[in-house]
Amino acid sequence: MLQLISDKKQTLKEFTENNYAQASFFWNYLLKNKEIKVNGQRVSANVPLFAGDVVCYYLAKKQEEKAAFYTVYKDENVWLVDKESGVNSEAVFAALLREQTAKGETCYFIHRLDRNTRGLLAFALNEETESALLQAFKQRQIEKKYHALCYGMFPKKTDVLTAYLKKNGEKALVQVFDEPKSGAEKIVTEYAVLRVNEDGTTQTEVTLHTGKTHQIRAHLAHVGCPIVGDMKYGNTAKNKEMNAARQCLVAKELHFFLDGALAYLNEKTFTSRFDVNER
Repeated sequence: MLQLISDKKQTLKEFTENNYAQASFFWNYLLKNKEIKVNGQRVSANVPLFAGDVVCYYLAKKQEEKAAFYTVYKDENVWLVDKESGVNSEAVFAALLREQTAKGETCYFIHRLDRNTRGLLAFALNEETESALLQAFKQRQIEKKYHALCYGMFPKKTDVLTAYLKKNGEKALVQVFDEPKSGAEKIVTEYAVLRVNEDGTTQTEVTLHTGKTHQIRAHLAHVGCPIVGDMKYGNTAKNKEMNAARQCLVAKELHFFLDGALAYLNEKTFTSRFDVNER
Protein backbone atom coordinates (compact mmCIF):
# COMPACT_ATOMS: atom_id res chain seq x y z
CA MET A 1 0.00 0.00 0.00
CA LEU A 2 1.19 3.52 -0.80
CA GLN A 3 -0.33 6.57 0.86
CA LEU A 4 -0.04 9.98 -0.78
CA ILE A 5 -1.54 13.39 -0.04
CA SER A 6 -3.04 15.65 -2.70
CA ASP A 7 -1.40 19.08 -2.81
CA LYS A 8 -4.11 20.89 -4.82
CA LYS A 9 -7.51 20.64 -6.46
CA GLN A 10 -7.37 18.02 -9.24
CA THR A 11 -8.95 14.76 -10.34
CA LEU A 12 -7.90 11.43 -8.89
CA LYS A 13 -6.63 10.35 -12.31
CA GLU A 14 -4.51 13.49 -12.75
CA PHE A 15 -3.05 13.03 -9.30
CA THR A 16 -2.32 9.35 -9.96
CA GLU A 17 -0.65 9.95 -13.32
CA ASN A 18 1.63 12.61 -11.87
CA ASN A 19 2.52 10.82 -8.65
CA TYR A 20 2.34 7.03 -8.94
CA ALA A 21 3.11 5.46 -12.32
CA GLN A 22 2.36 1.90 -11.22
CA ALA A 23 -1.17 2.88 -10.21
CA SER A 24 -1.71 4.65 -13.53
CA PHE A 25 -0.67 1.46 -15.37
CA PHE A 26 -3.47 -0.43 -13.60
CA TRP A 27 -5.91 2.47 -13.32
CA ASN A 28 -9.01 0.69 -14.69
CA TYR A 29 -8.33 -2.45 -12.64
CA LEU A 30 -7.88 -0.48 -9.44
CA LEU A 31 -11.13 1.44 -9.89
CA LYS A 32 -13.12 -1.63 -10.91
CA ASN A 33 -11.95 -3.51 -7.82
CA LYS A 34 -12.12 -0.46 -5.53
CA GLU A 35 -8.44 -0.75 -4.66
CA ILE A 36 -8.07 3.00 -4.13
CA LYS A 37 -9.22 4.81 -0.99
CA VAL A 38 -9.73 8.57 -0.70
CA ASN A 39 -9.91 9.76 2.90
CA GLY A 40 -10.56 6.17 3.99
CA GLN A 41 -13.40 5.52 1.53
CA ARG A 42 -13.05 3.08 -1.35
CA VAL A 43 -13.75 4.71 -4.72
CA SER A 44 -14.68 3.33 -8.13
CA ALA A 45 -14.66 6.55 -10.16
CA ASN A 46 -12.39 9.44 -11.09
CA VAL A 47 -13.41 11.58 -8.14
CA PRO A 48 -12.25 15.16 -7.55
CA LEU A 49 -9.49 15.72 -5.01
CA PHE A 50 -8.69 18.74 -2.90
CA ALA A 51 -5.53 19.83 -1.09
CA GLY A 52 -4.98 17.62 1.92
CA ASP A 53 -6.99 14.64 0.69
CA VAL A 54 -5.35 11.32 1.57
CA VAL A 55 -5.13 8.74 -1.23
CA CYS A 56 -4.19 5.09 -0.57
CA TYR A 57 -3.37 2.65 -3.37
CA TYR A 58 -3.57 -1.11 -2.85
CA LEU A 59 -1.55 -2.86 -5.55
CA ALA A 60 -0.47 -6.48 -5.73
CA LYS A 61 3.29 -7.01 -5.43
CA LYS A 62 3.62 -7.78 -9.16
CA GLN A 63 1.79 -4.55 -10.01
CA GLU A 64 4.00 -2.52 -7.67
CA GLU A 65 7.11 -3.95 -9.32
CA LYS A 66 6.16 -3.03 -12.90
CA ALA A 67 8.99 -0.76 -14.04
CA ALA A 68 8.19 2.84 -14.92
CA PHE A 69 11.87 3.75 -15.40
CA TYR A 70 15.39 2.38 -15.05
CA THR A 71 18.41 4.05 -13.51
CA VAL A 72 21.12 4.75 -16.11
CA TYR A 73 23.56 6.66 -13.92
CA LYS A 74 23.63 8.18 -10.45
CA ASP A 75 26.20 10.00 -8.36
CA GLU A 76 26.10 12.70 -5.68
CA ASN A 77 25.02 15.33 -8.22
CA VAL A 78 22.83 13.79 -10.91
CA TRP A 79 20.38 10.96 -11.42
CA LEU A 80 19.77 9.88 -15.02
CA VAL A 81 16.89 7.52 -15.74
CA ASP A 82 15.36 5.77 -18.75
CA LYS A 83 11.60 6.42 -18.76
CA GLU A 84 9.05 3.92 -20.06
CA SER A 85 6.24 4.84 -22.44
CA GLY A 86 2.91 5.66 -20.80
CA VAL A 87 4.57 7.37 -17.83
CA ASN A 88 4.42 11.05 -16.98
CA SER A 89 7.79 12.63 -16.25
CA GLU A 90 6.20 14.08 -13.12
CA ALA A 91 5.50 10.56 -11.83
CA VAL A 92 9.16 9.62 -12.30
CA PHE A 93 10.19 12.69 -10.35
CA ALA A 94 7.68 11.88 -7.59
CA ALA A 95 9.11 8.36 -7.24
CA LEU A 96 12.70 9.64 -7.09
CA LEU A 97 11.77 12.32 -4.58
CA ARG A 98 10.06 9.76 -2.33
CA GLU A 99 13.20 7.63 -2.40
CA GLN A 100 15.48 10.58 -1.69
CA THR A 101 13.25 11.97 1.05
CA ALA A 102 13.30 8.60 2.83
CA LYS A 103 17.09 9.04 3.11
CA GLY A 104 16.84 12.65 4.25
CA GLU A 105 17.94 13.90 0.82
CA THR A 106 16.17 15.62 -2.06
CA CYS A 107 15.79 15.76 -5.85
CA TYR A 108 15.12 18.48 -8.44
CA PHE A 109 13.07 18.33 -11.66
CA ILE A 110 15.11 19.54 -14.67
CA HIS A 111 13.25 18.68 -17.89
CA ARG A 112 10.47 16.42 -19.14
CA LEU A 113 9.44 14.06 -21.92
CA ASP A 114 5.98 13.51 -23.35
CA ARG A 115 4.04 10.76 -21.59
CA ASN A 116 4.39 8.30 -24.48
CA THR A 117 7.99 9.14 -25.34
CA ARG A 118 10.53 6.74 -23.87
CA GLY A 119 14.10 7.57 -22.98
CA LEU A 120 16.53 9.63 -20.92
CA LEU A 121 15.65 12.13 -18.22
CA ALA A 122 18.09 14.02 -16.00
CA PHE A 123 17.42 15.07 -12.39
CA ALA A 124 19.59 17.07 -10.00
CA LEU A 125 20.37 15.95 -6.45
CA ASN A 126 21.43 19.29 -5.00
CA GLU A 127 20.73 22.98 -5.54
CA GLU A 128 24.06 23.70 -7.20
CA THR A 129 23.53 20.98 -9.79
CA GLU A 130 19.93 22.08 -10.37
CA SER A 131 21.09 25.60 -11.21
CA ALA A 132 23.93 24.34 -13.42
CA LEU A 133 21.75 21.89 -15.39
CA LEU A 134 18.90 24.34 -15.93
CA GLN A 135 21.40 26.87 -17.26
CA ALA A 136 23.11 24.23 -19.39
CA PHE A 137 19.84 23.19 -21.04
CA LYS A 138 19.00 26.85 -21.66
CA GLN A 139 22.40 27.53 -23.24
CA ARG A 140 22.36 24.29 -25.28
CA GLN A 141 25.32 22.80 -23.42
CA ILE A 142 23.42 19.52 -23.23
CA GLU A 143 22.75 17.80 -26.53
CA LYS A 144 19.70 15.56 -26.80
CA LYS A 145 19.51 13.03 -29.62
CA TYR A 146 16.28 11.21 -30.36
CA HIS A 147 15.45 8.18 -32.46
CA ALA A 148 12.14 8.28 -34.32
CA LEU A 149 10.41 5.65 -36.45
CA CYS A 150 8.56 7.48 -39.20
CA TYR A 151 6.24 6.73 -42.07
CA GLY A 152 7.48 7.63 -45.54
CA MET A 153 10.80 8.60 -47.05
CA PHE A 154 12.76 11.73 -46.22
CA PRO A 155 13.87 13.75 -49.28
CA LYS A 156 17.50 13.79 -48.09
CA LYS A 157 19.68 11.48 -46.00
CA THR A 158 20.33 14.33 -43.62
CA ASP A 159 19.08 17.89 -43.29
CA VAL A 160 18.51 20.77 -40.91
CA LEU A 161 14.87 21.85 -41.03
CA THR A 162 13.64 25.31 -40.09
CA ALA A 163 10.01 26.23 -39.49
CA TYR A 164 7.72 28.15 -37.12
CA LEU A 165 5.67 26.59 -34.34
CA LYS A 166 2.55 28.01 -32.73
CA LYS A 167 0.86 26.57 -29.65
CA ASN A 168 -2.89 26.06 -29.39
CA GLY A 169 -3.46 25.81 -25.67
CA GLU A 170 -7.18 25.05 -25.94
CA LYS A 171 -6.59 22.00 -28.13
CA ALA A 172 -3.30 21.00 -26.42
CA LEU A 173 -1.44 20.82 -29.73
CA VAL A 174 0.83 22.89 -31.93
CA GLN A 175 0.85 23.98 -35.57
CA VAL A 176 3.90 24.27 -37.81
CA PHE A 177 4.31 26.81 -40.61
CA ASP A 178 6.99 27.25 -43.27
CA GLU A 179 6.97 31.04 -42.94
CA PRO A 180 6.97 33.37 -39.92
CA LYS A 181 3.53 33.84 -38.40
CA SER A 182 2.18 35.94 -35.56
CA GLY A 183 2.55 34.08 -32.28
CA ALA A 184 4.78 31.39 -33.78
CA GLU A 185 8.34 30.66 -32.61
CA LYS A 186 11.21 29.58 -34.82
CA ILE A 187 12.18 25.90 -34.56
CA VAL A 188 15.25 24.10 -35.90
CA THR A 189 15.23 20.31 -36.19
CA GLU A 190 18.12 18.27 -37.59
CA TYR A 191 17.63 14.71 -38.83
CA ALA A 192 19.75 11.89 -40.26
CA VAL A 193 18.25 8.74 -41.77
CA LEU A 194 19.64 5.65 -40.04
CA ARG A 195 17.72 2.87 -41.76
CA VAL A 196 14.83 2.28 -44.15
CA ASN A 197 12.80 -0.76 -43.11
CA GLU A 198 11.07 -3.26 -45.39
CA ASP A 199 7.64 -2.15 -44.13
CA GLY A 200 8.23 1.36 -45.49
CA THR A 201 9.09 2.97 -42.18
CA THR A 202 12.27 4.98 -41.68
CA GLN A 203 14.42 5.04 -38.53
CA THR A 204 15.78 8.52 -38.04
CA GLU A 205 18.10 10.25 -35.59
CA VAL A 206 16.87 13.70 -34.59
CA THR A 207 18.86 16.46 -32.92
CA LEU A 208 16.99 19.41 -31.46
CA HIS A 209 18.52 22.84 -31.94
CA THR A 210 15.47 24.40 -30.30
CA GLY A 211 13.30 22.71 -27.71
CA LYS A 212 9.64 23.57 -28.15
CA THR A 213 6.51 21.65 -27.17
CA HIS A 214 5.93 18.61 -29.44
CA GLN A 215 8.60 19.97 -31.80
CA ILE A 216 9.84 16.64 -33.17
CA ARG A 217 6.40 15.10 -33.60
CA ALA A 218 4.85 18.15 -35.24
CA HIS A 219 7.85 19.11 -37.39
CA LEU A 220 8.35 15.62 -38.85
CA ALA A 221 4.63 15.33 -39.56
CA HIS A 222 4.76 18.74 -41.25
CA VAL A 223 7.39 17.50 -43.75
CA GLY A 224 5.35 14.38 -44.54
CA CYS A 225 7.10 11.85 -42.27
CA PRO A 226 4.92 11.50 -39.16
CA ILE A 227 6.08 9.31 -36.30
CA VAL A 228 4.64 5.81 -36.17
CA GLY A 229 2.02 5.55 -33.42
CA ASP A 230 1.61 9.29 -32.92
CA MET A 231 -2.13 9.68 -32.38
CA LYS A 232 -2.06 13.50 -32.34
CA TYR A 233 0.08 14.49 -35.33
CA GLY A 234 0.43 11.16 -37.10
CA ASN A 235 -1.31 9.09 -39.76
CA THR A 236 -4.36 7.61 -38.01
CA ALA A 237 -5.17 5.09 -40.76
CA LYS A 238 -1.59 3.84 -40.90
CA ASN A 239 -1.40 3.61 -37.12
CA LYS A 240 -4.48 1.38 -37.06
CA GLU A 241 -3.06 -0.74 -39.88
CA MET A 242 0.25 -1.13 -38.01
CA ASN A 243 -1.50 -1.59 -34.64
CA ALA A 244 0.65 1.26 -33.31
CA ALA A 245 -1.01 3.05 -30.40
CA ARG A 246 1.99 4.92 -28.93
CA GLN A 247 4.53 7.05 -30.73
CA CYS A 248 7.80 5.36 -31.63
CA LEU A 249 10.03 8.11 -30.28
CA VAL A 250 12.96 7.62 -27.90
CA ALA A 251 15.15 10.20 -26.19
CA LYS A 252 18.16 8.09 -27.12
CA GLU A 253 21.30 9.96 -26.05
CA LEU A 254 22.43 12.73 -23.72
CA HIS A 255 25.77 14.44 -24.29
CA PHE A 256 27.10 17.03 -21.84
CA PHE A 257 29.36 19.95 -22.72
CA LEU A 258 29.72 21.49 -19.28
CA ASP A 259 32.16 23.68 -17.42
CA GLY A 260 33.09 23.70 -13.75
CA ALA A 261 32.18 21.05 -11.19
CA LEU A 262 30.08 18.96 -13.59
CA ALA A 263 32.65 18.83 -16.39
CA TYR A 264 33.41 15.18 -15.49
CA LEU A 265 30.08 14.26 -17.14
CA ASN A 266 31.51 15.33 -20.51
CA GLU A 267 33.61 12.16 -20.55
CA LYS A 268 30.58 9.87 -20.31
CA THR A 269 28.10 8.63 -22.91
CA PHE A 270 24.51 8.08 -21.80
CA THR A 271 22.29 5.92 -24.02
CA SER A 272 18.74 4.67 -23.65
CA ARG A 273 18.05 0.94 -23.69
CA PHE A 274 14.94 1.44 -25.83
CA ASP A 275 14.74 0.77 -29.58
CA VAL A 276 12.08 2.51 -31.69
CA ASN A 277 11.68 -0.65 -33.78
CA GLU A 278 10.48 -2.56 -30.69
CA ARG A 279 6.77 -2.00 -30.37
